[in-house]
Amino acid sequence: MRKAFRQIAVALLTVLTLIAPAARSTDAAERGPNVILVMTDDQGYGDLSCHGNPVLKTPNLDRLHKDSVRLTNYHVDPTCSPTRAALLTGRYSCRTGVWHTIMGRSLLRRDEVTVADLFSKAGYKTGIFGKWHLGDNYPFLPQYRGFQETLIHGGGGIGQTPDVWGNDYFDDVYFKNGKKIQAKGYCTKVFFDGALDFIEKNKDEPFFCYIPTNVPHGPYLVADKYSEPFRKLGIKGVNANFYGMLTEFDENFGRLLDTLTRLELDKNTIVIFTTDNGTAGGHFNEVLAGGAKMRGRKGSEFDGGHHVPFFARWLGKWKGGRDLNHLTAHIDVLPTLADACGLEIPKGRKIDGKSLSSLLEGGDVAWAARTLFVQSHRIEIPKPWRKSSVLTDRWRLVNGEMLFDVLADPGQQKNVKDQHPAVYTDLRKQYESWYADVSKSFPGYCRIIVGSPTENPTLITCHDWHGQRVPWHQNMVRKTMVANGFWAIDVEEAGRYAFTLRTRPSGDDSYKFEKGTASVQVGTAEAKAEIAAGSSEVTLELTLPKGKAKLQTTIEEGSKKPRGAFFVKVERK
Repeated sequence: MRKAFRQIAVALLTVLTLIAPAARSTDAAERGPNVILVMTDDQGYGDLSCHGNPVLKTPNLDRLHKDSVRLTNYHVDPTCSPTRAALLTGRYSCRTGVWHTIMGRSLLRRDEVTVADLFSKAGYKTGIFGKWHLGDNYPFLPQYRGFQETLIHGGGGIGQTPDVWGNDYFDDVYFKNGKKIQAKGYCTKVFFDGALDFIEKNKDEPFFCYIPTNVPHGPYLVADKYSEPFRKLGIKGVNANFYGMLTEFDENFGRLLDTLTRLELDKNTIVIFTTDNGTAGGHFNEVLAGGAKMRGRKGSEFDGGHHVPFFARWLGKWKGGRDLNHLTAHIDVLPTLADACGLEIPKGRKIDGKSLSSLLEGGDVAWAARTLFVQSHRIEIPKPWRKSSVLTDRWRLVNGEMLFDVLADPGQQKNVKDQHPAVYTDLRKQYESWYADVSKSFPGYCRIIVGSPTENPTLITCHDWHGQRVPWHQNMVRKTMVANGFWAIDVEEAGRYAFTLRTRPSGDDSYKFEKGTASVQVGTAEAKAEIAAGSSEVTLELTLPKGKAKLQTTIEEGSKKPRGAFFVKVERK
């Protein structure tokens, strides 16, 4: 009897073993594709060899370009944070609370839903490796916005005020899942190492891997072996470093493509490469197909500020090796990925973009004409028409006054407003309607939460001051810039709070106060304290009610002009 039972058990185990691989294969085929979204910082349309750059070689980006659907009329915002906000939410950046890179206006509104939220809800593993730049405190950090694994630097760039003090792109300290870690090597390699480890760990289940590198953003630091070849070509100064940073990036991008092939993930992984705005470096103008030169660079309302590359590869699904000239934008990324991966967008959520799936899949597709809007506010309160562009496939209305026919004049040199008054009037009306809609969300602030069990103490920096002058980089802090501003905060729990004010971050006591006075004001509550000569910090306490308020500090020492504290620790006791 026992022998017969063992024979049956062995036979059953054999059958299960034989069918298990088939079952796993079916699961893999039925699950949604993996997604890898790579975005460089300040690389323009012409900063790739596949786009005709005469000195820069990007063989691995060229490899992706060869197999991809290329969006040749793809647009973003002219600067960093706004593009990231729009790309992650599918909504115009100014609608999300993000219209600057500093000044508390780079914080992504708390009720926004990111594409990482959608992926996470759908059962994907999600990770970010690189630059976030949408807030450095609760509730804005990526770990609160749908990303399960995070490896990031602080602020809008390595070496900016919220970043770890003294970071310089080499062997830096980064934030991994909210904790500081000491890394070894150049920043780009570190971020790709983290991403590749994430991919390896999650190769058997669907994942969304976001790799927004900080390169080639200034201050243009890179090993000489990458920049020296360009100096030998006669390229001087930071331009050689700019190209060197992209050369090093391209090497790491090649590691990514090779890893997907080795793990046999390349067939079921969507790989997207794009950039966040026009070029900030190099010495060649943005060159379009046919040799036409774009007008403007990073920050510009002209096409050179916001017309960037976009390559999308899904082997076997999207027919690659072709260009799409339809007008597209960053706001289209979320709805496109939702379509491709079966993600559910919350009902009633207004999405400004549209899915590009039908275009990417190929074939004869009817595609309706559309109008898009680009605006670079970079001020505390937005202003209509400021550094704006209204886009159609043929026209650009710039700053509400200049009209360009980009089919005939891609370099935007000839204002034809007087020759086409009906077009001019129509595009102005469309902008005014759009602005009236998005501006409904302008009033108020994105508030840093203090006193929450999720983040207590809260470490805030002058990067997020609301004010006219903001020391957003550590070099500005080192010069003890005379400036002040307020933080918009939300006190989550009433109670007694301690405020520790510093001119350098905790751990660096190189700045010694002169004898003076420090004050903290939160709403109507205010505390003052004497500053001891030779000290590096001063702590004050206040009892605060729950709710929204403005927090402002003032340092008065010796004969120096009053200023704010650059670094403040807020702790509920």
